[in-house]
Amino acid sequence: MAKAKKKATRKKKSSPKKAAKKTTKKSSKKKSGQRELDGMALGSATTVYPNQYDPKLLEAFPNRHPKNDAWTSLICTEFTSLCPKTGQPDFAKIFINYIADKKMVESKSLKLYLFSFRNQGDFHEDCIQNICDELVKLLSPKYLEVIGEFTPRGGIAIFPMASYHNGDDTFEDLWEERMEEYAPGKYSMDLARLY
Repeated sequence: MAKAKKKATRKKKSSPKKAAKKTTKKSSKKKSGQRELDGMALGSATTVYPNQYDPKLLEAFPNRHPKNDAWTSLICTEFTSLCPKTGQPDFAKIFINYIADKKMVESKSLKLYLFSFRNQGDFHEDCIQNICDELVKLLSPKYLEVIGEFTPRGGIAIFPMASYHNGDDTFEDLWEERMEEYAPGKYSMDLARLY
């Protein structure tokens, strides 16, 4: 039994050099990942929620696969803005679907940007067009669309859509097809699938 304990003890021990290498590898990976986040909302220790509309909150990171055409969908289920006439709150679900080129939007910065509409008085269509325009300005994507599904007010639900393509024939064709086929709910999703 004593021999078995000694063998087990020997296996557990590792040389100090190997332990130092493992620690250095872990810390260099952590430092590399942290450097990517330097200056970004995601890497900050605290979160400051804006009290007015601010497109400067949007941040991007490099797309590691720009040669691949892949959809990214971002869904905000708790979007709020204000009616520009009455000042009453408007509520919506926002669907952002895009095919990235060289940059992708950082999701925490997007959350803070969308939150900045909270005290912004804009018509539904303006909110959606502003979101689309600011994301295009930030990302220069191959294709992007923003859809808003606003809660009915006065018995009327408004579902605006704004979109963009980079001029490439493939994405222009996609833009034309989706514009022709657009109908409320066509490019969004049943939120039961999220929860």
